[in-house]
Amino acid sequence: MTKPAPAAHDGPDVVVVGAGPVGLVAACELARHGLTVRVIDKLPAPTEESRAIVVHARSLEMLDRMGVAAEIIDSGVKSLAMQMYASGRRLARIELDQVDSPFPFTITTPQTETERILTARLNDLGVSIERGAELTALRQDADAVHLTLLHADGAREDVGTSWVVGADGSHSTVRALLGTKLIGSFKGERFILGDVEAEYSLDRGSMHTYFSPTVGPLLVFPMRGSRVRLIAQVDDPAGRPVNTNPAQNELQQIVDARAGGIHITRSHWLTEFEIHHAQVPAYRIGRAFLAGDAAHVHSPAGGQGMNTGMQDAFNLGWKLAMTAHGAGGERLLDSYQAERHPVAAKVIELTTRLTQIGTLRNELAVKLRNELVHAASGLAPIRHAIASQLEEVALSYRGSPIVTGHHRHARVAAGDHAPHVADVALQDQMSAAWPPGLGGHVIVTVANAGQTPGPVKDANGARQLLITPATDREIDGYYATIADPDRVVASRYGLRAGGRVIIRPDGYIGYIGDLDATVPSYFSLLRAPAGTP
Repeated sequence: MTKPAPAAHDGPDVVVVGAGPVGLVAACELARHGLTVRVIDKLPAPTEESRAIVVHARSLEMLDRMGVAAEIIDSGVKSLAMQMYASGRRLARIELDQVDSPFPFTITTPQTETERILTARLNDLGVSIERGAELTALRQDADAVHLTLLHADGAREDVGTSWVVGADGSHSTVRALLGTKLIGSFKGERFILGDVEAEYSLDRGSMHTYFSPTVGPLLVFPMRGSRVRLIAQVDDPAGRPVNTNPAQNELQQIVDARAGGIHITRSHWLTEFEIHHAQVPAYRIGRAFLAGDAAHVHSPAGGQGMNTGMQDAFNLGWKLAMTAHGAGGERLLDSYQAERHPVAAKVIELTTRLTQIGTLRNELAVKLRNELVHAASGLAPIRHAIASQLEEVALSYRGSPIVTGHHRHARVAAGDHAPHVADVALQDQMSAAWPPGLGGHVIVTVANAGQTPGPVKDANGARQLLITPATDREIDGYYATIADPDRVVASRYGLRAGGRVIIRPDGYIGYIGDLDATVPSYFSLLRAPAGTP
């Protein structure tokens, strides 16, 4: 392995600016992969506001690799469906428990819980959050990023670092200091959000959307006990400033008009906010990277914001780590933009479309929408496609500059997420061989009966699994061997004739090919300079 060049500074490998869910995921991943990290946040204490509450299936898979999915699940409520209503009737029920994931559901849990669990994980990795530390200046050269911090006691500190990650929200200081900005639609949409206790009889295992014929939609997310999250789009009268402290009775009136049957008894947090649809043109500027709301903002429809941001950070973490350890190059770092920028663009497109669908005012258009939603939801393939998009399990990086290989019979392609194998016995074996919390690449070799393919010699430190039809698993020490007599894995991947798959640290397939193909070319690709064909 090529040794990295000596650092041109005495500071940490990475400084993460922002200690919300996105910054915490970034910091955990960087520390988990062996980098030194400082995390700063200008707030003197964690937020007490519940803020983002939805954690989707693909994010739970990510959190499982980080070793904290079980805690996140235990902290919240499982939503197994999304139900939609209009004009006093249910238009659709979209089942989420059929999506292709080991976690076929959404978890609703306050952001405070997500941050608490991630902070504890970060502390276990030996990193503490530096509160009351504000970034005031940023300069970078070819070898380092030079930051100036202002601490709560008024002390100024100059810090050198190899990389900086801006995860400091929609009003990002990192973004401003880099001289870039959000580009998109700036006709803002207004919402009233309520985190409340309420009496209601709705199915607590579902999320609910109410369409209105005259105003925007109302979203209802049951949480633990009698707690519920209410989000209602409201009209934006010209010249009226955003009211960040609306009254409980104002939200109650909206709920009565659009849904009924929900009686708010107490409020934890009420606010009004305005959202735009925009993203920065570049997620990477030299040695600085933007993630989450610092890179993209959009409507809360679909609950995609925090999830997209955390997955930005998860995508970036292992790439920075490989580069810092000398196993990655400019092509790998540039792939963060190539893979994640299109994802946010699609989220913006989706949430914009959902908002437009939910805010139709023309009587004929409203009637047509209701009938189309009702009819389409009666088709199982459409319900499944909608659920997969909401849960983000349809996300793929096909066409990425760092995925390669082809297998003519495979049911998956390079860039897809490694498919879930539901067989319990196989899952037990795979979890033992590749436990949650373990980082790095994994090379999966699928063999036929009577075959014992040799391991990949230039595996770049990757863990190697051999999936064999034999029940005798006494194979040489290069492999962790997994008995699959019914060939479940071969069928799931479409590798009936055998093959190899390299699964990246973020769970996506970096390479797929035949048993006799040259696998190390994948790792060479990760080390390549920018612009290499």
